[in-house]
Amino acid sequence: MTPYTIAIANQKGGVGKTTTAVNLGGELVRRGYRVLLIDSDPQGNATTSLGIAKRNLPATTYDLLLGGDLATAVMASGRERFMLVPADQDLAGATVELASAPQREQRLAAALRGADGYDFILIDCPPSLGLLTLNALCAADGVLIPLQCEYLPLEGLAQLKTTLERVRASLNPRLRLLGVLMTMYDGRTNLAHQVVDEVQRHFPRLIFRTLIPRSVRLSEAPSYGKLIAEYDPASRGAQAYAALADEVLQRKERRQ
Repeated sequence: MTPYTIAIANQKGGVGKTTTAVNLGGELVRRGYRVLLIDSDPQGNATTSLGIAKRNLPATTYDLLLGGDLATAVMASGRERFMLVPADQDLAGATVELASAPQREQRLAAALRGADGYDFILIDCPPSLGLLTLNALCAADGVLIPLQCEYLPLEGLAQLKTTLERVRASLNPRLRLLGVLMTMYDGRTNLAHQVVDEVQRHFPRLIFRTLIPRSVRLSEAPSYGKLIAEYDPASRGAQAYAALADEVLQRKERRQ
């Protein structure tokens, strides 16, 4: 069975990409699916969030993009059915080294071709629309866009959607926008309601019903190397990511 690959992307930083990648992966695992998470951000926050030390990693996403073998780059996350291709600061050099390489946008797609043993592959993208994100988009079946409930992140949504359309037209015809996920939602503020309403007006069929709350517990969990369902399973954040996993599964079925 070919895995369904989701790129979690937004050129804006601090919108909840990594939090979404690791916790969505964890919820899919809890439902019995086999998940591979690819950390494609040189900051390596997804790697750290799963409790993996970035010192002396045997292989990383950098090696994968430079022609390494997927089986060599994959490591255990410490959770059953949840595997990881980690990242560290070396990944920042991949953009320079791939600048003149043939098929530079398709390196990740080529590395994942024939990957088996997984139901889902999640790619945590860096906060840019550079070569690392482009590789993720070329490898993906669907794109999930986390969007913070503020106006500045909202401004970049149209630009990102245009980029996705260009990638689909010229590099990856199977790419689809899986949905826009509103994050750091605080229902006590008028701004949060206004931003959600704005996204619903412009992208009515794309916004997820699930709203990820602004949550201290969600912020704390990575410092302990834990998923929110491990750190505080009764929290609003844990409940929200459980609901998101259900929505993602429903949307995946409708798009296949």
